[in-house]
Amino acid sequence: MSEAYDFSIEELGKRSIKSPIAMSTVQGDKIANYVTDIQYVRLNTEVKTGAQPPVKRSQILECAGPREMLYFTPAHVHAGIVTCGGLCPGINDVIRAVVRCLWYRYGVRRISGIQYGYKGFLPEYQYGVKQLDPDMVDDIHKLGGTFLGSARGGGKEVNKIVDAMEQLNLNILFTIGGDGTQRGTLDIAEEIDKRKLKIAMIGIPKTVDNDFAIIDRSFGFNTAVDKAVEVVAAAHMEASSAINGIGLVKVMGRESGFIAAYTALASHEVNFVLIPEVPFNLEGYNGFLLHLEDRLKKRDHAVIVVAEGAMQDQLLTERKTDAGGNLKMADVGTYLRDRIIKYFEEKKIEINLKYIDPSYVIRSAPANPNDSIYCERLGNAAVHAAMAGKTKLILGLVNNEFVHLPIRAVISHRNHVDPEGNLWRDTLDATHQPTLMVNQFK
Repeated sequence: MSEAYDFSIEELGKRSIKSPIAMSTVQGDKIANYVTDIQYVRLNTEVKTGAQPPVKRSQILECAGPREMLYFTPAHVHAGIVTCGGLCPGINDVIRAVVRCLWYRYGVRRISGIQYGYKGFLPEYQYGVKQLDPDMVDDIHKLGGTFLGSARGGGKEVNKIVDAMEQLNLNILFTIGGDGTQRGTLDIAEEIDKRKLKIAMIGIPKTVDNDFAIIDRSFGFNTAVDKAVEVVAAAHMEASSAINGIGLVKVMGRESGFIAAYTALASHEVNFVLIPEVPFNLEGYNGFLLHLEDRLKKRDHAVIVVAEGAMQDQLLTERKTDAGGNLKMADVGTYLRDRIIKYFEEKKIEINLKYIDPSYVIRSAPANPNDSIYCERLGNAAVHAAMAGKTKLILGLVNNEFVHLPIRAVISHRNHVDPEGNLWRDTLDATHQPTLMVNQFK
């Protein structure tokens, strides 16, 4: 991955405006310092002893933060913010941080909130824009959802979107969204280049699934795990209080099982974790159902966490996509529920199964303190990058440092739980489930 990309960040032009933020260029004077373009973070922190080869641009990432010189004159800036795709804890925290940093740190007074995703740019919908200021956004971090409204789709209407941006006289657009949103961000940025416009396009990564490539985590993920642990505690109580009780919890995770794995590690009450990255059979001598039966014989109850993307290779009969380009998935939760009930009915074994799908409760929750801090810092870093005239980038945390990443690199592939890595190994240790529940392996 690192060898395939030059992580250089594109800029709109020369920076010649002195930043209004009073900071220092001197180390050791106890005053916060500007960040320079020669401050980097290593992508891969692993090293070997002996002589080291020269560091390549594909191995280092540009540090985020305020620059001493800006591209945009703050008083002339008109910034836009748009939120796209599904809900996620922390969206309002990011909006609030962006608005307040623009207003208080840079003196930007024209800030527009685009309503209902990219569709808010399209004239046929006539949603209009919200004029934003600190008073308007001051308390929105206490609420779940998105203050601006969200929608899937619309990102393919690139010409109409850029037409609208020109009509609004936008200089900066912050796009808060997932993989599809950021693909749209890049497409819009490339159309802006074709028209020789000077508009900075800044992506802020949003997905509770935590499946963006390269970055340590997406905002909302910690809150999702926090809420999922609460649900698992309830499922465990139900299961342990009944005859052969089974608690089945479905969590988000379309292609990646991070929420499921982290929930198991945090709760200490999960016995089986089923994720897209690790195949398993239901029936057979090494199938999941037989192992579930064995668990009930030994312990009288079981808790199962399944990611929504598990078993899709077996359940999907045709491939359809939603307005955002995401694959429409079969409901693995209800399918598993019905198969488990049928299996034990045929064996004439009494069970008491409780199925819980908390997906929309989790993703609409306000951010927990950890995510709220992350969102505040992401929003600030996004504003600093935009005012410096940087573009086509996504902000993210890599090796615990905020960095600028080219959008193209981040959307090149999705992050997955490595079945041979230490996260999954620790998950197996926590659940005591078999390493593989596949019939060709005994």
